[in-house]
Amino acid sequence: MRPVRGVSRPVALVGLVLVVGVAFGASLVFGTRWVGPGAVVRALVEPAGTDADVIVRSLRLPRAVVALLIGACLGVAGALMQGHTRNALAEPGIFGVSAGAAVAVVLGLQVGVVESVGSAVWCALAGALAATFGVQRLASRGSGATPVGLALTGAAVAAMLGAVTSAIVLLDADTLDGYRFWAVGSVAGRGLDVASQVLPFAIVGLVLAIINARDLDLLALGDDVAAGLGLSVRRARLVGLLAIGLLTAAGVAACGPIGFLGLLAGHVARRIFGARNSWLIPAAGLTGAAALILADLVGRLVGGAGEVQAGVVLGIVGAPLFVLVVRRRAVAL
Repeated sequence: MRPVRGVSRPVALVGLVLVVGVAFGASLVFGTRWVGPGAVVRALVEPAGTDADVIVRSLRLPRAVVALLIGACLGVAGALMQGHTRNALAEPGIFGVSAGAAVAVVLGLQVGVVESVGSAVWCALAGALAATFGVQRLASRGSGATPVGLALTGAAVAAMLGAVTSAIVLLDADTLDGYRFWAVGSVAGRGLDVASQVLPFAIVGLVLAIINARDLDLLALGDDVAAGLGLSVRRARLVGLLAIGLLTAAGVAACGPIGFLGLLAGHVARRIFGARNSWLIPAAGLTGAAALILADLVGRLVGGAGEVQAGVVLGIVGAPLFVLVVRRRAVAL
């Protein structure tokens, strides 16, 4: 797919950075209580202990930072999955990767291994990698992995793992208490300590994704051609898989399973920047960050006295997008 005509990639990337900045600023200003831009700046630069300072520094800033970080992780993970599977429908939530991470965290909660976000990331990483390998192996049986086969296998695996997760939490009240804190996919209640605990995993995953971008461009030519050009296909796949696992694990451990964000970010970025992964992957990260910040903001604004979780907002937007992608590509199910 070609990039949007009349807009150079550097200009478009700067535009995306500005969109993220505006979304981040809006998340500090808007909410159940209006805090003016001047008050936001004072709260960040010279806090005086006012109510506005507490709202901005203790509530809105931490969740905006978490949304920025996790949105970028899941956006890049979605773009990587679409590139490695050559499947426009690929996304950690749809392919069962998020469900694998979630069930591993729930098992960790039950046996007492998970006591913090930091320990949850390791369980989520193991579950995400196991689910990714499992879906690929199952979909590759018979005639090989096709786009529809991968999507259907991923949906089946996600449903199965979701059922396992539900069974575990329903049979164990203590596990249920820990699980429902992040089950719906939300940045509410997440502080800067959460961001600091998943940050190392996110950084490693993002660096691996950037390194993997050139390999993805070669893999798009076909495995045989890529190998003929000197690429180690196996190494490239493993690097990409590890990046996807790390990024998804960071997202699930911090915010719970958030679906459709990778699908949305990957397609928006590809629409603007085309298929060149050196541009597409950073753009997907920025798009995912903006999308999660805005979803959290919309959930706060439409929820009235309560709040609609960001995962719910993205699900409402993402499900129609998923159907649209299938219809536009004329996939015969």
